[in-house]
Amino acid sequence: SPQTETKASVGFKAGVKDYKLTYYTPDYEVKDTDILAAFRVTPQPGVPPEEAGAAVAAESSTGTWTTVWTDGLTSLDRYKGRCYHIEAVVGEDNQYIAYVAYPLDLFEEGSVTNMFTSIVGNVFGFKALRALRLEDLRIPTCYSKTFQGPPHGIQVERDKLNKYGRPLLGCTIKP
Repeated sequence: SPQTETKASVGFKAGVKDYKLTYYTPDYEVKDTDILAAFRVTPQPGVPPEEAGAAVAAESSTGTWTTVWTDGLTSLDRYKGRCYHIEAVVGEDNQYIAYVAYPLDLFEEGSVTNMFTSIVGNVFGFKALRALRLEDLRIPTCYSKTFQGPPHGIQVERDKLNKYGRPLLGCTIKP
């Protein structure tokens, strides 16, 4: 019925909303406090690169595939990720680097798990993309200083796990 129709039915053949209108902002000026991510993006056929980059920004921040009744209760503009630049990968067909800025207000202080779950947790299975890879991530110093680390020190944790010479990450990373 017309009353239950959502914008989710309007999209590209890959089955996604038109995120470009809200999440692709080439005029955005990056802030020193933004978390910056560079994703290698391969869009599905028929999906423009700007839409693919915007979809990554949306799905890894405040975007959703359906209309949510709480959207009117808060301004999502403050929390959304923004694809502010996209460029073709030289020598690769249909591959792009999408640069996404995330405001710190989107993340819980002191939680590297929360940050990684948001940025790389759900977006890799997204329909608009044939392939996606996180190439680079810049975490502002003011945010990384909120990560307290293990309560008894890193050496105790490494000894318990018998893992040395590599980073330890305690969250689910979904390929």
